Amino acid sequence: MAEFDPERFEDKYANYFPQLQRAYKNAFETMNDRYDSELIHAIDQQILNESEPFYDEGTGEFRVELPENPTERLTAIVVDDEKLAETLDRYVDEIEAQLYRVFELEPPEE
Repeated sequence: MAEFDPERFEDKYANYFPQLQRAYKNAFETMNDRYDSELIHAIDQQILNESEPFYDEGTGEFRVELPENPTERLTAIVVDDEKLAETLDRYVDEIEAQLYRVFELEPPEE
């Protein structure tokens, strides 16, 4: 795999689309194995389909921004707000972890 270049990540879909797909797919598979698959599928299709990954060169951190009002977007299943929020937070954390793995980068110290 080519060396990760933060400047090239600004045009991530042109330069790193396969890697982004891999990170999201890995996160989906991990979450689907550990949590309610119906909930994970709904989050994937109705919330994360419009999420946006970013890389902050200054901090060395990946972050995933969700669309506005993400929990209101979920209409495919009925789930209580607390469970949805906790699962969504965990899913975003998993995507961010997978981005580090796919790009072979070390996450910054917390």
